[in-house]
Amino acid sequence: MSEIDPITLSVLSGRMEQIADEMDATLFRAAFNPIIAEAHDASHGLYHAQTGDTLVQGKSGLPIFVGVMAFAVQAVIEKAAKDGDLADGDIYIFNDAHIGGTHLSDMRLVRPYFRDGELFCYLASVGHWHDVGGAVPGNYNPAATEVFQEAFVLPPVKLARGGVINQDIIDILLRNTRLPQSAMGDLNGQLGALDLGIKRMDELLDEYGTATVAAALEALGHRAEALMRSELQDLPDGRWEAEDFLDNDGITDDPLAIRVALEIKDDRMTLDFTGSAAQCAGPVNIALPTTVATAYVAIKHIFPTLPANAGVMRPIEVIVPEGSLLSAEFPAPTGGYTETILRMIDVVFSAFAKAAPTRVVANAYGTINALSIAGKRSNGQPWVMFSFYGGGHGGSIDSDGLNHGNAPISTATIPPMEILEAAYPVMFRTWALRPDSAGAGTHRGGLGAIYEIEVLEENGAEAFLFGERGRFAPKGIADGSDGAMNVFAYEQDDGWAHPPLASKMRGITLRQGQAVRLETPGGGGYGAPQDRAPADVARDVARGLVSAANADQLHGPSWREVSP
Repeated sequence: MSEIDPITLSVLSGRMEQIADEMDATLFRAAFNPIIAEAHDASHGLYHAQTGDTLVQGKSGLPIFVGVMAFAVQAVIEKAAKDGDLADGDIYIFNDAHIGGTHLSDMRLVRPYFRDGELFCYLASVGHWHDVGGAVPGNYNPAATEVFQEAFVLPPVKLARGGVINQDIIDILLRNTRLPQSAMGDLNGQLGALDLGIKRMDELLDEYGTATVAAALEALGHRAEALMRSELQDLPDGRWEAEDFLDNDGITDDPLAIRVALEIKDDRMTLDFTGSAAQCAGPVNIALPTTVATAYVAIKHIFPTLPANAGVMRPIEVIVPEGSLLSAEFPAPTGGYTETILRMIDVVFSAFAKAAPTRVVANAYGTINALSIAGKRSNGQPWVMFSFYGGGHGGSIDSDGLNHGNAPISTATIPPMEILEAAYPVMFRTWALRPDSAGAGTHRGGLGAIYEIEVLEENGAEAFLFGERGRFAPKGIADGSDGAMNVFAYEQDDGWAHPPLASKMRGITLRQGQAVRLETPGGGGYGAPQDRAPADVARDVARGLVSAANADQLHGPSWREVSP
């Protein structure tokens, strides 16, 4: 392997990141469904030819995919080795969450990149398809007890052989979705992104040579590892523990513990999730690849300057107990993986706050509130509005938390209501901040939101909710207060009703003119509420973010003596 100078390494790092970013942008512009096109629930990257480790990932995609796509590429490497027929122009496709992580809605395409007849690396694309069959439109089935009730399961298979698309695979995919046009559009967008990635890699290697680019990829991994070790050495040695709970698994109304013990010694860290709840009947289980990837996301939040490649995780050991909901075995349902990984991030932050509170923020709102509303139009055509919804982020040592942000597992955006109203027969009666939802603190948490969505279609609709934080509030840190909990309601002929399991329900029948209502959690506060500047409290009250009564109770009356 040839040596590489720092300037060339920096240039090549930027060029390869640009390739992944351009692949992201290509799919975002081409995708048919708003979860990819507007919310950016997708990702692209370059992966090691032998190990599948993440080399480079685009900055616009979801961070959770940095880790899980490495497992997806490893699965393809194993499949190709077993079959013995890997060739230039092959493309593998699959959505099996127990192999590739996350959930069945995420369709993965993996393509080998050859240079002068030799395998150089893999390119991969993953995107959240709008509907992949299963019992519930949009695939978030809160009552699923096995993956087959969530979606169509596709193991790694060849979509293309030597550049020739296998139409049979496409026919199978399109027959197993309620929205074949959307699926075909998203598939073509992913194929286009991979084609662009191949073209840009050719241009890069033509300019710099195979040996130099290969040396840069290896050096970037070593640099990421060295940076991670340096960060850990600056922290105190010790062991700190934290726990939090999921409301329930959607089947039995019992809380499920997520526990972590964080240990730092010299330049190494251990995250031990022993003591977490056992694999459960409902769909809040996650597979081992997802757990490892979530540990990476939490670490990346705590150390934001570190690069996005596998070298970061080399000094970190992740211990996951067998038989737990963090290492679920096929065919355990995994559709609600987002809720579990958000709780994992919360407990890592809470444990880390005991070691170095200035490094972390308080808990964010902790649920994507996956809400699906579906039905048939008057012409018989099905429609499925699936989206996720925002809430408050945690306060930090520097500032208040972000109001109405997206979940900290992603850089995705919340689809605008104008897009949703234009695409589906619904109307948003309310899209607003939720007063008094933020956890109090020296720096308060961000506010959650209120969404009220009315069905306009004369045939009515069914609604399905998969959420969390209906029973356990987002936690503050450094003496900050907890944020408000999640509240969901749906309109019926006799008034408003609430789910028996608080945050999960399927098969909610809605007539034309009836609505669902989400009041999402706020973020936890940072620091003691009594230390908040009176002027900041007065400003919050003047803006309607905090009521005067709550301000008096949480901060005392001194805020009344100042101008906002």
